[in-house]
Amino acid sequence: MATTTESRLTSEHVWHALTKASFAVLAYVTPSGEPRSSGVVYETRGGRLYVAVAPDSWKAKHISVSGRVAVTVPVRRGGVLSLVAPIPPATISFHATAVVHVPGSPQVRPVLEELTSLLPAERRATASVIEIIPEGACVTYGVGVPLMKMRDTEAARARVPVSAEA
Repeated sequence: MATTTESRLTSEHVWHALTKASFAVLAYVTPSGEPRSSGVVYETRGGRLYVAVAPDSWKAKHISVSGRVAVTVPVRRGGVLSLVAPIPPATISFHATAVVHVPGSPQVRPVLEELTSLLPAERRATASVIEIIPEGACVTYGVGVPLMKMRDTEAARARVPVSAEA
């Protein structure tokens, strides 16, 4: 049964929020099965998220083995009110396929030229890029609802199909 949030919230709304944000928590599993998560800065292009990392980082090494990640993006809420009252961020979460592109690969060069805010120019030639391709549905909490409705779990959460950003 669809909640009122689900009937109002669209993939376009979710992608708009993802595009406005720039920080996410990226979760993955090591080859030995240990869970890991890292805060990352990302940019969006064409229905995908891109993250620049050091080629010898845990993220690059471990994600390239499984090719699977989970992502949670906090979406800041509250404006001036958040300075006075403790207002948690809204969130967008999804699972995804992740491809680690090695430094200098033909697939990563054009992406890095577009994503100039991810890395300073002197590090672009040596960075790996993780391309994150969302799958299935985004699970949201507090996106597209008034602040006071965030207290009502049923009204605040939604499940929205992932579709490529327009």
